[in-house]
Amino acid sequence: MGEAPRMTKPDWERQLNLLLPLFGHRNWIVVADSAYPAQSRPGIETIVSGAGQIEVARKVLGAIAASKHVRANIYLDQELEFVAEQAAPGVSEYRTQLADLLKTANATTMPHEQIIARLDQTAQVFRVLIIKTELTIPYTSIFFELDCGYWSAEARQRLRQAMAASAAK
Repeated sequence: MGEAPRMTKPDWERQLNLLLPLFGHRNWIVVADSAYPAQSRPGIETIVSGAGQIEVARKVLGAIAASKHVRANIYLDQELEFVAEQAAPGVSEYRTQLADLLKTANATTMPHEQIIARLDQTAQVFRVLIIKTELTIPYTSIFFELDCGYWSAEARQRLRQAMAASAAK
């Protein structure tokens, strides 16, 4: 089998900038390590950036922050907290860089398999973009679950409660 197609930096950024306006709540963007598998579900598009993980994550965060229509819930693999430096040299520095990058973000950790199950379920109906990076440290993928940028979960809940109250009358 041939080598995965490599995109130049402008190509992967251009792809991100083309897709983000199309994406909305329930779409996902994944900034993945280099061993992340190509998934077979048709709604999942995988591109190879040829860039570093923190660089790509910074660009994705910036693009999401600059858009008015979406915001992101971020998921990190819980396993990353337990990866030892001797097993994966550089993991300690990566964790420090990641913590600095996400210090003001809404990030949650959960077991990798739970995140993948959510992603797989979502991809049955909604599109997912996976951007592979050059990082070779396990459990470092960053999962951005997009949500509506101008309508909060609290507002949605109040709307549903008002509808239920109206139906009960």
